[in-house]
Amino acid sequence: MHPKVVITCAVTGNITTREQHPDLPVTPEEIAEASLLAAEEGASVVHLHVRDPETGRPSMAFEYYRETVELIRARNPQLILNITTGPGGRFVPGEDDPKVAGPGTTLVRPEVRVSHIARLRPEICTLDLNTMNSGREVVINTPRNVTVMAREIRAAGVKPELELFDTGDLHLARALMAAGELEGPGLFSFVLGVNYGWDPSPETMMYARDKLPAGAVWTGFGIGRAEFPMVAQSWLLGGHVRVGLEDNIFISKGVLAPSNAALVARAREILASLGAEPARPAEARRLLGLA
Repeated sequence: MHPKVVITCAVTGNITTREQHPDLPVTPEEIAEASLLAAEEGASVVHLHVRDPETGRPSMAFEYYRETVELIRARNPQLILNITTGPGGRFVPGEDDPKVAGPGTTLVRPEVRVSHIARLRPEICTLDLNTMNSGREVVINTPRNVTVMAREIRAAGVKPELELFDTGDLHLARALMAAGELEGPGLFSFVLGVNYGWDPSPETMMYARDKLPAGAVWTGFGIGRAEFPMVAQSWLLGGHVRVGLEDNIFISKGVLAPSNAALVARAREILASLGAEPARPAEARRLLGLA
């Protein structure tokens, strides 16, 4: 356990909808404002997806990424930006011919999925290693595609955060490090509680932690009602923490969280009760190997 904890706030994601939470940030202005308010409550990292401002649906449009980043950096240049590269990996089998992509498929070339990273150069970007069921769809991240993306991320001088959803993802990460495609010991996040992936339990988090390369830095977080229990669990096992409306929309049972900032404040309170406090951005840069 460490006295300073990096809190990441995942402010919007690509799954949560306005129907589920009416105040979900959607426009670049809303996403930037949510990020800045989360920072005021103790987040030193914000994890960014973008949305189409008209429809609220997930987007990969560079203009929305650029505007969001510019708005945040203009007001808080020290806040660490962690931008997603997850969109573009979803496949929906066609009903008549399952090998033909059906409506909802987003698959694009891996170079496209990281093109905004090279142009914006955030401190961190995620690199998903999972190929798994996601609802009635499939997320596909083949070793070849992950390798292509890893090379582009390295060329941009950005640190990848390796998102792991199940055991096989961890083994893939180690194989890519052994092949020299990823630098070790690595920055990892454990995503616990997604259907058909890791369950949000102490046993799972301990297993994942113990299989990491020596010296790796990691964050463990839970989806839905597992969010706050995993805040405590991750810190107790030596990790950092993540909260946000991407992962959970409730502040307590049946009560919608007022905002991302409120979720960060609750995480800060949990950590304080255990004897820890949020790392400031400068401290977080050192802890995450960015300094």
